[in-house]
Amino acid sequence: MRVNKIFTTTIGLEVHIELRTESKMFCNCPTAFGAEPNSNTCPVCLGLPGVLPVINKKAVEMLIKTAIALNCKIADYSKFDRKNYFYPDMPKNYQISQYDFPLAYSGFLEIEPEEGPKKRIGIIRIHLEEDTGKSIHTGDIDKSLYTLEDFNRAGIPLLEIVTAPDISSPGEAYLYLNDLKNIIQYLGVSDCKMEEGSLRCDANISVSIGGKQTPKIEVKNMNSFKAVEKALAYEESRLVSALENGEQIEQHTRGWLEKEEKTIFMRGKEFAHDYRYFPEPDLPPLVITKEEIEKIKKSIPELPYQRRERYIKDFGLSHYDTALLVENKELGDFLEQTLKFFNNPKKICNWLLGDISRILNKNNTSITQQLLTPANLAMMLNLIEEEVISGKMAKELIEEMVIKGTPVETLIKKQNLQQIKDEESLKKVITEVIKENPDSVNKILSGKTKVKGFLVGEIMKKTEGKANPQLVNKILDKTLGGL
Repeated sequence: MRVNKIFTTTIGLEVHIELRTESKMFCNCPTAFGAEPNSNTCPVCLGLPGVLPVINKKAVEMLIKTAIALNCKIADYSKFDRKNYFYPDMPKNYQISQYDFPLAYSGFLEIEPEEGPKKRIGIIRIHLEEDTGKSIHTGDIDKSLYTLEDFNRAGIPLLEIVTAPDISSPGEAYLYLNDLKNIIQYLGVSDCKMEEGSLRCDANISVSIGGKQTPKIEVKNMNSFKAVEKALAYEESRLVSALENGEQIEQHTRGWLEKEEKTIFMRGKEFAHDYRYFPEPDLPPLVITKEEIEKIKKSIPELPYQRRERYIKDFGLSHYDTALLVENKELGDFLEQTLKFFNNPKKICNWLLGDISRILNKNNTSITQQLLTPANLAMMLNLIEEEVISGKMAKELIEEMVIKGTPVETLIKKQNLQQIKDEESLKKVITEVIKENPDSVNKILSGKTKVKGFLVGEIMKKTEGKANPQLVNKILDKTLGGL
């Protein structure tokens, strides 16, 4: 909790993450995003009479992997329960979830606020459940004329990660979500695409002033981490004003309106007894052995904080560059693949975070969706090192290398960009430039050395930028010294 002069804010988050399994949690229906509405369904995920669910083993393993990465304890015994509620997107009118015996509990994730030391955010539990269908409204949630239901998502394996009320500002909530997303993506258990619904977040917030505290308010329907931060900031301000004005506040759920940047009342908050939990009669309890946990633990890859430490220590990269590469796992992976062909992490990093990122952002795409290969980038960097081409020439080539995947050697030949390193050819050009610019030469000979840059520029123009700059300066100095 963070206390300032005016109020104290307490925030807890419930994050739902769709797992990247090929089939659903309790049936064999595919989980691919973007299929025709209601095409990835069967009697099991539609809840038709007489069907029996079967637990997806891969989903259980993915939860355990996530739990280990988040420092959780793994229960040797857990079970599934029926959570009863009646929404249009619930085909069975109940959800198979976990209530009193979740698979994982008592973990934490550390965040690094800009000001102050690291802060540990407790994780109360991680449990498995099946996702609901998707309600498609004809307008905003408060103005929709009718709603369509797509049950393709119903039954997809879902992790629910519940924090302790340890978050004390909207900014800390953003940091937590961002760090959590990075860990999940490094584990490979989900793509965490909020725009596709594979990561969703519900937030609970309350504030207190002078011993008076508001009830916990739940906020839903936020489609980005920035939206979560904005929604919590809006609620923080709204609740502070309500307390100061002596307004009566009851616990309830609110929805976030992105366009208007405000929350609205949705419904009264449900409590555990409202769901009438009872053990799922069609599924046996889950019993996890220590041997199974150890096997999964060995499959955990390098995590974001470990990559961060390695890039700073082994590659000598700055904290700023490292943060960007760790944040974008695909760029970090590309750097490591390029290192196999060109052993200079700093120079690779400069291109990835500079021109290449600019091109990716301009085209709203990622490095894995383009045709640039690590070997092609490494070849370009080697040619710059060997002074076959200049860095300026490389900047002219890199976009076609990224978008079309054209080999750098092909582009050099096609555009005749190879650097001129033949001394006799350069001497002729330099002699011409000296003869054409006697005033500049006299200024240099009289001690005004800055004028030399003008002569170098003229030489580069005559060679269409192909002359090797170092060689040009060497020959020019020698020639001027003999005058």
